[in-house]
Amino acid sequence: MIEDTVGAFMPGPRVEIPGATEGPLVGLNFAVKDLFDVAGTVTGYGNPDWARTHAPAAATAPVVLTLIQAGAMLRGKTKTVELAYGLTGENVWYGTPINSAAPDRFPGGSSCGSAAAVAAGLVDFALGSDTGGSVRIPASYCGIFGIRPSWGAVNLTGACPLGPSFDTPGWFAAKAEVLRRVGDVLLPPGGEGPLGPLLKVQEAWINAVPATAAALTPALGAVERVLGPMLSVSLVPETLDTLYGHFRAAQAEEAWASLGSWVEAVRPKFGPGVGERFAVAKATEPEKAAAARAFRNKFRTRVRALLTGGAVLAYPTSPIPAPKLEIDQDAQQAIRERTIGVTAIAGMGGLCEISIPAAKVDGVPVGLSLVAASGRDRALLALAEQVANELKL
Repeated sequence: MIEDTVGAFMPGPRVEIPGATEGPLVGLNFAVKDLFDVAGTVTGYGNPDWARTHAPAAATAPVVLTLIQAGAMLRGKTKTVELAYGLTGENVWYGTPINSAAPDRFPGGSSCGSAAAVAAGLVDFALGSDTGGSVRIPASYCGIFGIRPSWGAVNLTGACPLGPSFDTPGWFAAKAEVLRRVGDVLLPPGGEGPLGPLLKVQEAWINAVPATAAALTPALGAVERVLGPMLSVSLVPETLDTLYGHFRAAQAEEAWASLGSWVEAVRPKFGPGVGERFAVAKATEPEKAAAARAFRNKFRTRVRALLTGGAVLAYPTSPIPAPKLEIDQDAQQAIRERTIGVTAIAGMGGLCEISIPAAKVDGVPVGLSLVAASGRDRALLALAEQVANELKL
């Protein structure tokens, strides 16, 4: 059994399942976020009261089975933020995983354990999930590769819900080549082919703190060497704050519809910030959520028209490096809002996005995101591998 040096795995007996003896992922180890079912084990979803009130899973989630059948060995289940409703990676019940790239800072959430396990070299890749940024942000914070596939591209059966029209599986790897190999197994056929031109999203670069933007500029040049000269575009003239507001309302309505009955019946104990987010979700006005859904439809039409020909968006995955562990709840919320204003681009658009560990700010990782049209996941993975080679990652 692998020694958990960073507190990435769930405490207690660890579930391990050997991979098939033949397949494209033979020789690779992986971990799974504890919101995916594994037969015979309780899916804890980051909260002791959830674990207490749910029976062991009767079947393993198809996405996990697919990886095992492709030859990868499951090494255990990893920690998540409670009910996946947070972006820092904090879990007061099971312990916050250590970000080995910056031990005094958060690992990012909600797929915190999966990111921490990959960053520490405990596994070759790890499965997470992404609703509002929960793969992309930990990838940026921990200095690894992470992909949010196109919404609906990968089967989510057997996974705990948060915002079903945004939820998607995602995965982390320390190498772009491994990220792509996992995609070869999980993604549906099609979507290959050349991409370009490169589009620099002005709002997202302005939203980033100057140190982040400056650190990522050389990496943007590397993408230009692969795709050709970039063009600047204004993608969200309504402002990122507006995009965040609509995302928050649409997600909150779905979070309460998905989990509110359990919250009301069980009255679980929550760590800092989580209960408050569910209270906001419960209070979300139907008219506000309906307006958010209408905006999303308009936004998807806009990005579809922009990206259908193969264009690629580029911007900082997160506006800042991982925040320090001691920051207070108000500071965390401010970072959350600033961050989700950018992660909501792919979330609201249903797009595929890859965070590349492209730079550091004062020794702390920051990621560069490349984003393509829905269904172009395989092409985007190939592009990320080209860019990684250009950057010698």
